Amino acid sequence: MKVGVFATFMSPLATPQMIRDFGRRAEEAGLDSIWMGEHVALFDKNTYGYPGSKDGRIPVPPGGGMLDVTATFGFLAAATRKLRFGTGVALVPQRNPIYTAKEMCTLDWLSDGRLDFGIGVGWNKEEVEACGYRWEDRGARCDEFLEVMRRLWTEPVVDFSGKWVKFETMRLDPKPIQKPHIPIIVGGYADAAFRRAVQFGAGWYGFNLDVARTKEMLTKLDAAFAKAGRKREASYQIIITPPISMPMDAMQGYAELGVHRVVVNLGGQKPEQVDKRLPEIGSLVKRAA
Repeated sequence: MKVGVFATFMSPLATPQMIRDFGRRAEEAGLDSIWMGEHVALFDKNTYGYPGSKDGRIPVPPGGGMLDVTATFGFLAAATRKLRFGTGVALVPQRNPIYTAKEMCTLDWLSDGRLDFGIGVGWNKEEVEACGYRWEDRGARCDEFLEVMRRLWTEPVVDFSGKWVKFETMRLDPKPIQKPHIPIIVGGYADAAFRRAVQFGAGWYGFNLDVARTKEMLTKLDAAFAKAGRKREASYQIIITPPISMPMDAMQGYAELGVHRVVVNLGGQKPEQVDKRLPEIGSLVKRAA
């Protein structure tokens, strides 16, 4: 089982020097990957609360904001050699699928195949609508956009006629380094998310899940595979971010469930917090070996 870190970099703490040093230290500690969340904008009032916190708000430093995933991973790719980079998760239904396909295959190309494309439909209604899309049909739109991207990554010339996307004889190059394409890692806990994980995914990503909850979700994932007339293969990646309070001895429980990667939440990004937390996460590498 491999160990990574979830670190959504936020200004003003996440300076270029901080991010560069963090990537190099993570690589030196033997970590497998850095995963990063995505929101292009935040709102003072939301219809639905952020599911990752008790008060429903994303903990952002005063006067700060979340850095862009694509630019940050490109910066980190230039500062490291082995680390993988995972979007946790890219909000596909509010993105332009052609731009996204181009951005991700360029990242894969420039990082020499070190990208995992974690995807989800999102929770922030205001953000989806501000990006020019309807909230209610984001699931169906996600499926169509994923199909567009998958074809652009794998076919030399693509014709596509869908509900949201239409084009003829389109070429998108360079193709991703990874074959058949960048791994799509599907996040989410609804039945539709598990169906999407079976249809499009090379893996499934669960956030803030303890061992018991992970076991419950894997049962649902396997049921979705069975419904599709398939069985989950050993190579199908299971990636989990545990609760930040996860005890060290919980690693064995994840391993027994067949989890491939545990992506531990960094938490705060103040220098003293990083100095304390990063060695703790690094020590899990030996436990997981």
